[in-house]
Amino acid sequence: MHCVKLLGQSLMARDFDRQVAELQIRAAVLNRHTTLGIPVTEPVG
Repeated sequence: MHCVKLLGQSLMARDFDRQVAELQIRAAVLNRHTTLGIPVTEPVG
């Protein structure tokens, strides 16, 4: 939840459908940053 709040404390959109879209975009951005930080491991040997 802390990471979601770093993207903004409040929603900018007033319409409910646009608020849902805004939250989906925030979740997509957060998921993309998470996947960038996961290391790729390969077995050695």
